[in-house]
Amino acid sequence: MPFAPTTALQEQLRQRLLAGTGGETLLLLEHHPVITLGRSAVDQHVLVAAGELERRGVELHRASRGGDVTFHGPGQLVGYPVVRLDRGVVGHLRAMADGLADVLAALGITAFWRREAPGLWIKDDRGGVSKICSFGVNVHRRVAIHGFALNVAVDLDAFRLIVPCGLDGVQMTSIERVLDRSRVAVPTLEALAGDVASAFCRSFGRSFARASSAEVRASSADVRASCAEVIAETIGDRI
Repeated sequence: MPFAPTTALQEQLRQRLLAGTGGETLLLLEHHPVITLGRSAVDQHVLVAAGELERRGVELHRASRGGDVTFHGPGQLVGYPVVRLDRGVVGHLRAMADGLADVLAALGITAFWRREAPGLWIKDDRGGVSKICSFGVNVHRRVAIHGFALNVAVDLDAFRLIVPCGLDGVQMTSIERVLDRSRVAVPTLEALAGDVASAFCRSFGRSFARASSAEVRASSADVRASCAEVIAETIGDRI
């Protein structure tokens, strides 16, 4: 899923929500390889030249979300709740973190939230910590876009292209890496998307219902149809 048209769709969904012509939406998807620079990003935190990124097939985009630099790519579940804030920005981040922590707990993974370094972290066997999920949002008129990136079976070597989240020495991990130690099967992104949607219904106090392809296309007339079709397959799921 390309990054730029997804951002355009989020902005459109936010404008419709503000205008009263659309409802709150949860987008769950998988991006093509891309490095995004948030509003606080330092350019030097991208560690390779643009030509090398192009050779590797990795796009580079600036994003309206908060935070520094991160990587998105295959094997990573990305979620964008386009919702009204009823508990402030920190409460919004915690609602995402709490829901995702519940999903991870069901897999036998204990993750904890760090407000000073927003994300979900897990303890490793050596007493250190590794980051398994990153967060970044943009708020306008109390409606949030952007959201989270959960490392499921993503290529962790891709994070060597950047200083993840601007944190020197940070270790990134994934569900695949953690479960490999216990030889437990890694769930598919589709299965996890359903689990996350159900968890967010509880943590946000919302009811997210799956949208049809026709509904998504109708709400995204200015976005490519192919983009809408992919998002339709991953928007929401179980209530």
